[in-house]
Amino acid sequence: MKIGLIIYGSLDTVSGGYLYDRKLVQYLRAQGDEIEIISLPWTRYGRHLTYNFSNSLFSRLRSANYDLLLQDELNHPSLFWLNGRLRPTISYPIISIVHHLRSSEAHPPWPLRLYRRVECRYLHSVDGFVCNSRTTKHAVLELLGGEWPFADRSFVVAPPAADHFQPAVTAGEIAARSQEPGPLRILFVGNLIPRKGLHFLVEALSQLPRENWLLDVVGDTTISPAYTRRIQHQIGAANLSRRIALHGATAEEELVQIYRQHQLLAVPSEYEGFGIVYLEGMGFGLPAIATSAGAAGGPTGTGLIHEGQNGYLVEVGQTAVLARRIHHLHQDRGELTRLSLSARQTYLNWPTWDESMAGVHAFLHQIALSHKHTESKGKRVGD
Repeated sequence: MKIGLIIYGSLDTVSGGYLYDRKLVQYLRAQGDEIEIISLPWTRYGRHLTYNFSNSLFSRLRSANYDLLLQDELNHPSLFWLNGRLRPTISYPIISIVHHLRSSEAHPPWPLRLYRRVECRYLHSVDGFVCNSRTTKHAVLELLGGEWPFADRSFVVAPPAADHFQPAVTAGEIAARSQEPGPLRILFVGNLIPRKGLHFLVEALSQLPRENWLLDVVGDTTISPAYTRRIQHQIGAANLSRRIALHGATAEEELVQIYRQHQLLAVPSEYEGFGIVYLEGMGFGLPAIATSAGAAGGPTGTGLIHEGQNGYLVEVGQTAVLARRIHHLHQDRGELTRLSLSARQTYLNWPTWDESMAGVHAFLHQIALSHKHTESKGKRVGD
């Protein structure tokens, strides 16, 4: 099967969403599918909207002999109107890979109204969805206006995995690390952008005795220079420069060693469609502290993190609660050990990338086959 995939920038971009796309492409190619990457330049939101009027992109997609076109939903500003133009001219279905909706994030009221309108039109322009969590599927259905017709046929939920690291750590090593005396070694992994909530974590830590904790921050500091400056100023103003280290982006091999050296993962994001980083940390026996917004907790406890079992969930912005959770784990190393071992077990019980992507592969082939059958019936009726 020949498949096109539309993304912004490079497939090697460091983020959970791009990791998901890479793993899907690798799996599909391993099954014999041909994948063609269509890369659109990264730019501002307003500029992204203008791609809808690109004659070169329209002509390329119209003349492509795909069996199916995949689109990373991140690209929706560039496709919400273009897809409508394409519809009468193509014979292949369009499937969207949804990591999380832009309109699920926190935005001021007037741009949020624009984002919702554009995103809703885009969602209506495609034939089906690959969602990374049930929370993401629910958000898509909600924006579409409820239980969309053919929802079961047109959706597949395929959660990310974390076996790309293949962490070699034993239960004994995890227990011993948890019991090591001294400051609690906390890790934040995520690009430095406001949504990831590093400012909440720094505020929470500033409320605790400094000798009780150390924080290492791993993530690209160049994506939002203004936010990076804000974090640096916040650290300096609280006189925490000796307790918090900003490491920037790191290679995967180095990140493996960083995970092994820490005792707790804390990423209090404002919203996560899934949160691969939490599962990555659990592979190394790190319990996770996240927020209840998005899929980390999931509806009625269906998410990755289960309160008091393999981590904790706090409300967005509740820095005092976040501080209490961290202080509790520093003081009670038995509790830290219990959560750490449970976190590792969560990882061991989780589907692998191959298992998850196999479901997407079957879904895409079913959609393509069904679409061809419908097209051929339509032609026979027309004849």
